[in-house]
Amino acid sequence: MGSRQVTDGQGLSWEGRHVTVAGLGVSGVPAAKVLHGLGARVTVVNDGDDARAREQAAELEALGVTVRLGDGATLPEGTDLIVTAPGWKPDKPLFAAAAEAGVDVWGDVELAWRLRGRDGRKAAPWLCVTGTNGKTTTTQMLASILKAAGLRTAAVGNIGVSLLDAVLGDEEYDVLAVELSSYQLHWAPSLRAHSATVLNLAPDHLDWHGSMEAYARDKGRIYEGNRVACVYNVADKATEDLVREADVEEGCRAIGFTLGTPGPSQLGVIDGILVDRAFVENRQKNAQELAEVTDVTPPAPHNIANALAAAALARAFGVPPTAVRDGLRAFTPDAHRIAHVADVDGVAYIDDSKATNTHAAEASLAAYPSIVWIAGGLAKGATFDELVAKSAPRLRGAVLIGADRALIREALARHAPEVPVVDLDRTDTGAMLAAVQEARRLARAGDTVLLAPACASMDMFVNYNQRGDAFAEAVRELA
Repeated sequence: MGSRQVTDGQGLSWEGRHVTVAGLGVSGVPAAKVLHGLGARVTVVNDGDDARAREQAAELEALGVTVRLGDGATLPEGTDLIVTAPGWKPDKPLFAAAAEAGVDVWGDVELAWRLRGRDGRKAAPWLCVTGTNGKTTTTQMLASILKAAGLRTAAVGNIGVSLLDAVLGDEEYDVLAVELSSYQLHWAPSLRAHSATVLNLAPDHLDWHGSMEAYARDKGRIYEGNRVACVYNVADKATEDLVREADVEEGCRAIGFTLGTPGPSQLGVIDGILVDRAFVENRQKNAQELAEVTDVTPPAPHNIANALAAAALARAFGVPPTAVRDGLRAFTPDAHRIAHVADVDGVAYIDDSKATNTHAAEASLAAYPSIVWIAGGLAKGATFDELVAKSAPRLRGAVLIGADRALIREALARHAPEVPVVDLDRTDTGAMLAAVQEARRLARAGDTVLLAPACASMDMFVNYNQRGDAFAEAVRELA
């Protein structure tokens, strides 16, 4: 039997190439398997050497992949490409050695992009979503709209189906809704989307990127080479600045979304209706109705903004207005995203455990007029003065939990001294029940008790899901 040269979608042969995969885990193991299957000589390096890593290493070694555990710093001899897990920081010694040796570094997103169209398969266009907050919800809304238009699609990337599975699996797609983190974008130099959006920008992951400027620059990579539309947030000038700085294909348009009345080349809201003044004839005068605000679940302001961004990307792909409406109606958000848990004694209890940074918490707090706020956890270097100052008029009271609650307490003392604060000096998981009970004591009929921690959860919980579950369980005990 004759041998067949295996190439990627851009004609690059993998046979015999020495590729080092940096990191095991969610992305590293699939990447190693894919590269090995393409005929590459694969070495995996991993910092950790725990039981899980040894189990994954054994699985790969059985295929013929070389694995080095506990040694992620040294560049294997003969390496001509590194494919890294997205979480590996750019200042790792391995990458310094790669730069000195002239070795390229890709992430798994870059690898998936390069493998599109392999062996003559159809390469589905990518509609890409990033931003500090709202990425997952917007990507899922977009996939729902695309499906309502009868298109074969999936929500992939940082959520759902992995991009490698999407481009190499048996199922063929017409278009992909792709969520991308700043980490993934950093390691995806040749990605060129059909259309893309940066939903918003606020300080996050600065320990990884090194500065806000570097973080924004990596987010802005999503616009590079866009073919049809760069979708930006009119209320967040930084996103428009990224569009201005991007090198796009000729004819690519800047499309804004706004919670106000849209101008030409924008999507917005008029009298409770989501409207399009970008993808219509004579956009100087005309507007196309897409959906009602009540078609968005939940209809909080920041979620309406997510819906407008998703609609803009879908419209850029040629989706009809009715599909936007039907897709938004069919969409159900994931758990712990401004989820209504119960009403108890006329007080609404809302779980937004996913609000793990100040930007997300600010959007959540802006959705309700009178709030007893449950907050706290791991601050990750965040400060809370701006958040508290903006939200103070809405606060009936605050209940603070977690390791860094003192930072929020001090901000409340400076900017909302009249707001009663309960400081729970405990970090065990049972603290959530106590927090809910204290919030009930502070709340009055018509108020909202809102879990929007503005902090990460790992000081007390495995993740934000467990934190939200603990809140919901505590509310059910009240009820």
